[in-house]
Amino acid sequence: MRLCDLREKEVINCRDCRRLGYVCDIVFDICKMCITHIIVPGPCKIFGILGRDHEYVISCCNIKQIGVDIILVDVDSEKCLVKCE
Repeated sequence: MRLCDLREKEVINCRDCRRLGYVCDIVFDICKMCITHIIVPGPCKIFGILGRDHEYVISCCNIKQIGVDIILVDVDSEKCLVKCE
């Protein structure tokens, strides 16, 4: 699977059935040669005009299933929400 294929899939949290968004980036470990995290943009600031301050960084061990058009994850949304660098 390519990164462009992942970017077309919507990430949904199984715990609260919330849509988190679409994958925008990945974290890749060069030593282990594997993907360690997926990154999904966080919630918008005021009406989406001012952009985003946070992003969801989701470990690959929290991914439950990758389907044709969605990725199911089981995470605590508040714990995986981090400030953008």
